[in-house]
Amino acid sequence: MIKLGKESIRLNAQASNKTEAIRIVGSLLVDSGNMKPRYIESMLLREKVANTYLGNGIAIPHGLPKDRDLILDTGIAVAQFPAGVQWNSGETVHLVVGIAARSDEHIELLANLTDVLDDEETVRRLAGTEDPMDIIARLTQPREEPSALATAAAVQADDFAKWVDVALGSGAGLHARPATAFVEIAKQFQSEIRVRHVSKLANGKSLVSLLKLGADERASIRIMARGVDEDAALQALAAAVNHGLEDEDESGHAAPEAGSGPILTLAGSAIAGISASPGLAIGPLRHFRREKIVVAVTANDPAREEIRLRQSIEAAKVQLRELHDEVKERSGAARAAIFRAHEEFLDDPDLVDTALERIKGGHSAGWSWRETFEERARDVANLGDALLRERAVDLQDVGRRVLRLLADTLEEEPGVLDSPVILVAEDLSPSDTAKLDPAMVLGLCTAAGGPTSHTAIIARSLDIPAIVGAGPAILNQPEGGLCVLDGDSGNLYCEPSEADLALARAAQEDWQARREAERLACYQPAITTDGRRIEVVGNIGSAAEAQQAVDAGAEGVGLLRTEFLFLERSAPPTEEEQFETYRAMTKALNGLPLIIRTLDIGGDKEVPYLSLPAEQNPFLGVRGIRLCLARLDLFKPQLRAIYRAAETGPVKIMFPMIATLEELITARAIAEEVRRELHARPVEIGIMIEVPSAVLMATELAAHADFFSVGTNDLTQYVLAMDRLHPSLARQADALHPAVLRMIDMTVKAATAAGRWVGVCGGIAGDPKGAAILAGLGVTELSMSIPSVAAVKARIRKLSFADVEALAQRALACKTAAEVRAL
Repeated sequence: MIKLGKESIRLNAQASNKTEAIRIVGSLLVDSGNMKPRYIESMLLREKVANTYLGNGIAIPHGLPKDRDLILDTGIAVAQFPAGVQWNSGETVHLVVGIAARSDEHIELLANLTDVLDDEETVRRLAGTEDPMDIIARLTQPREEPSALATAAAVQADDFAKWVDVALGSGAGLHARPATAFVEIAKQFQSEIRVRHVSKLANGKSLVSLLKLGADERASIRIMARGVDEDAALQALAAAVNHGLEDEDESGHAAPEAGSGPILTLAGSAIAGISASPGLAIGPLRHFRREKIVVAVTANDPAREEIRLRQSIEAAKVQLRELHDEVKERSGAARAAIFRAHEEFLDDPDLVDTALERIKGGHSAGWSWRETFEERARDVANLGDALLRERAVDLQDVGRRVLRLLADTLEEEPGVLDSPVILVAEDLSPSDTAKLDPAMVLGLCTAAGGPTSHTAIIARSLDIPAIVGAGPAILNQPEGGLCVLDGDSGNLYCEPSEADLALARAAQEDWQARREAERLACYQPAITTDGRRIEVVGNIGSAAEAQQAVDAGAEGVGLLRTEFLFLERSAPPTEEEQFETYRAMTKALNGLPLIIRTLDIGGDKEVPYLSLPAEQNPFLGVRGIRLCLARLDLFKPQLRAIYRAAETGPVKIMFPMIATLEELITARAIAEEVRRELHARPVEIGIMIEVPSAVLMATELAAHADFFSVGTNDLTQYVLAMDRLHPSLARQADALHPAVLRMIDMTVKAATAAGRWVGVCGGIAGDPKGAAILAGLGVTELSMSIPSVAAVKARIRKLSFADVEALAQRALACKTAAEVRAL
C-alpha cells in the first residue's frame, strides 16, 4: 500500500470554509509531488457535482476523472481542523483526507479510514491529536484477516440465498467513484442488497459500507439480493460491474436537464424513482384517490369495437415510446427500460386475440380488454415467483393505460385539496394531472409503471417537481408524514432528519432562485459572451403546446410532430382539420417561425385505416417520406393544409427520413405541384438528417434543401446500429458518441459550404453538455422540449463561442461517449 508520511499531515489547520480547506490539503499533495497545482481546481469542481463528506467529521475531496493526467503519483494527505469546517449544511468536518489517485493503491488506506467512522472516540482523538503519527498509525495499520473457518461461518450466517460472483475489472476497485455508481444502481431496486469481499460484508446501498470492503482492482466480490426484485437487481448490478463501474459513473446515464444544480445528498434513506420534473418539494404526504374507469358490458357492433381496441392499443404504445424516450433523456436508459418492457405486453398476440374473441361474443372493447388483462395478471401473480409478481403489477398498469382510452366515463373524482401537499399515487392520467392546482400540489410521486408521457410534460409545465416509477413502497407510507421530494435525482425521503430538512430547504431556495432568474431572462436571446447567437426553439406535438413554447421563451417551433393528428382515430384527418390546427399554432406563435414535419409514421405503428402490411424490420421499411410518397392521398392534403397555413404566419416544411437524393427531389416536385395548384407563396423546405446516407450525401442534398435539421435520436440508432428502444442496447445508444458527433460535424460543414443552416431537434439539444458541443460544431438552432428552453438559453449566455468551439473539437477527437461526457 502507499506510504503516508509526516510531510503529508498538517495539524491544527484553520479554514473559514470548505474551499479553503480543500486548497490546504491539496497544497500538501502538491508539495509532496503527488499532483500538479491545477488538480486542486479539479477537486473544487468535484464538490459541485458530488458530496465528498463521508460522515462522523471526515471528508475525502478528490478530483474529476478527466483530470487524472494532472496526477503525478498516487498519494493521500490529511489536514486536521480541530475547530471544524462547515462542509455542507449541517456537516462539520475535522479531518480532510485529500486523494490523488491514478490507480487503486489507496484502497486499503481508504478502507481503514472508513473503519474509523464507526469509532467516534477515535475520530475525536484524531481530530485533536498533536502527534501526526497517531493519524498515520490509525490509517496505515494492517488489517487482520479472520481464519478460513471464521469466514465460512460468517458467509453461512449472513449471505442471502440469491447471489452472483463477479470480478472487478482493471482500474475498477470499489473506491469512491465506482462505489457511488454501484449505490446509485442498487437504490433503483426495492430488494435489500449486500456485497461480500472475503470476510467483509457491506450494505450495497451505502457508499461508506462499500468503501469499508477495501476491494481493489480485479478483486472478486459476491453481490447478494433479497426482495421482490432480487433477480432483476442481481442482473443489473452484475452487468454494471462487468461493464465497468467507473465508466458507468463517468458517463452518468443521461445528464441532468439544463439548469439543474448540484446533486442533493441527504443522510436519510430514500425511495428511489425516476426523475420526471425537476425541483425540490418539502411537505406532508397525501395519497391520491384513484378514479373508477367505467365501461359498457355489451356492444352492438363488433367490427367497430375491434377498431376501437386496436386503436387504443396503438395509442398506448405511442405513449410508452414517448415515455421511454423522455425518461431515457432525463434519467438514463436503465431507468427507461421498464417502459420498453411495458410495450412488449401490448405486442402479446394471445392477450389481444383473447380480447377480440370476447368482442365477437357481443361484449364491448373496454369490458373485453379489462377482463382479459386482469385475468392474465391474476395468473401471473399466482405463479409465486417474486419477479413474476412484479410483472403482474406491470401488466395491470399497461392494461389500465389502454382501458383509460376505452373508458365511457371516469367516476369517483379525487377530493379537493385544502392545503399544500406532496401527492402520492399508483399512477396519474394526463387529465388527473391537468386538474392539479400547483398552489396545492408541491410535488408528485407515482408508483409502478409511471405516468404517461403527457403527465410528465404537464407536471413540468406546471413547475411541479415529480418522480415516477418509485415502486409500491410509496403506497404504504403514512398520510401526513413530512417528506422531501427531489425531482432532479428521483428520490423521495419520507422521514428526513432536522439536518436533512435544513439542507433540503437551503437547496430549495437556491434552486428557486436559479429558476426565477432563468424565467425572468427567458425572452432574452441566447447570445454567447463573444456575440454568436444560437436560436432556441421548441419541439411540440399539439396545438396547445405552441402557446406554452412562446411563454417559455422559445423563439419559434423547430419541430411540430404531426403524427398526433393521424393517430387514435378511424380515418385520416381532413385537409380542413389539419389547416385549422396549423392556423391555431401560427396565431399562438404570433410571427415566430413554425417548422412542420410531414407525416412520420410507418409499420412500427398500427394505424388500422392505413392497412400497412406487417414488416420484419419496420425501422428500415416503408416509413417517413417513403410512406408519404407511396400514399399521395395522405401527403397532398397535408401539403395543401401547410401551404394554406403559411398564409397566416411564417411556416416551413420539413421532410422526415430522407435517405436518398431521389426522395428529396420527388417530394419537392410534389410540394411544388400542390403550391402551384393553390397559387400559394413559396416556403422554405428542409429535411431531417436521420440516416448515415443523408450525412454522406449532405453536399448534394443541400443543393435541393433550404435547411437541415438533425434528428439525433434516430441518427444515433442508425449510426451505431442500436435500437434506441432495445432494453439491452438502449443505454449504449448515446447521442454524444463521437461517431454521431462526427456525423453532425460533416453535416454542418456540407451545409455551411452551400449557405444552408443546420438545426438539431433530438434529445441532446436540451442536454447542457450536448447544447454546448452542438453550438461549437456550428449548429445555429437548438430545438428541445419546452421546459428546457429557458435554462438552455441561460446556459448559452454564459459561454463564449471560442470556448464551445474548442470543446467541440476536443469532443470530436474522443474515442467513446464516456470520454465526451467527461469533458
